[in-house]
Amino acid sequence: MHSAPGTLPWDSLLDTEAAVALTRELVRLRTVNSEGAEAVEEPAAALVAALFTRFGWEHTVTEVAPGRPNVVAVVDGGGGPGPTLMFEGHTDVVTEGDPADWSVDPYGAEIRDGRMYGRGTADMKSGVAAMIHGVRALQLAGPFPGRVVLGVLADEEGMMLGAKAFAASPLAREVDGVIVCEPEGYEVCTSARGGIRLRLDLTGAMAHGAMPQEGRSPIAAGARIVEALGTVQRWAAARYGTHPHAGTVTVTPTVLLGGDPDQLNVIPAHGVVGVDVRTIPGTDHAELTGRIRTAAQEVAGVFGVEVELTVVDDRPAIELAEDHPVVRGLVAAHTRVHGRAPAFGAVPGTTDGTILTRDAGLPTVVYGPGGKWIAHQVDEFVAVREIGEYARVYADAAHHFLTGGAPVEGATA
Repeated sequence: MHSAPGTLPWDSLLDTEAAVALTRELVRLRTVNSEGAEAVEEPAAALVAALFTRFGWEHTVTEVAPGRPNVVAVVDGGGGPGPTLMFEGHTDVVTEGDPADWSVDPYGAEIRDGRMYGRGTADMKSGVAAMIHGVRALQLAGPFPGRVVLGVLADEEGMMLGAKAFAASPLAREVDGVIVCEPEGYEVCTSARGGIRLRLDLTGAMAHGAMPQEGRSPIAAGARIVEALGTVQRWAAARYGTHPHAGTVTVTPTVLLGGDPDQLNVIPAHGVVGVDVRTIPGTDHAELTGRIRTAAQEVAGVFGVEVELTVVDDRPAIELAEDHPVVRGLVAAHTRVHGRAPAFGAVPGTTDGTILTRDAGLPTVVYGPGGKWIAHQVDEFVAVREIGEYARVYADAAHHFLTGGAPVEGATA
């Protein structure tokens, strides 16, 4: 293998234009994850599967719900035994909201001033394209030990059914490390905050608005519960401290429902408070949930209202040591491509990597194109240059991980 000065062999084999084109094709598919929707990811999965077929990559397409497939490829390096590295991304996106709020077509993948705009450009169709073409370049450069798994999964923006299905598969038990290609703004995220979604159902007694003494208001109780959640958050910050990258525990009310706008003279019998809890490594989820339950019951009791707490979802905070081989490979690759070491950080929310760690014990690290805070916003974008940059890093990181950091034949300084 031969390479141009200052490059590694796969640099000249990386088809950056194809990676950008794949990103645009994926963004133009409206794969919005909404409740009850079917065939959300199917068009994107078909596009990816066709590309894997063209590359000659062994792959499977497995439905995790009707019309919602995982596409998983296994690329053998042809260089003998070695570890297995997984790259992971998802093809579903959140809603664009009101298209009138956008300055561009949310699904036009318009490129302007070096940026590609559209829902999913950062979160995370550019990451999917970069990982595919990064691995393709590595494969074309010649044999490498071990193999690479590419997991293009469904339902990350929902209940993470795709990650749960893959974690339960026999292939998951053979994976030695995972790079999740979510947008993190050049940070290597070795930790991710956990998430607890809670629903508090409040039951009081209906009454006429002119006779509040005859009712038991879930609205009044709910408002006071929202105030009490702030007290719980302050307790949690003191109890669990501050993580160097993930910050502190947050307890955020996201829903306060009760009553009928067409019946303004009626005190309702029922109400709901929704809570989004974000945790840091070391947080005892059972203890924290119990604290929220007790606080809600104490407040509601003052109003004669009953509370039922339901844990809708519970995802742990995770953390990987900075000297783990998959992290070392990413750091070395980023440093080579950018000329300086990357910053370490934490994922503000959860990713499929959370599930892969929780359910299959896989070591996961998150690193991908796009701004760290741009996901789910109007006028979402990714810098076009980042697609190629991250593809190069992924190829380098894979080689470093699979070879244990062995020198690269054909590399030039």
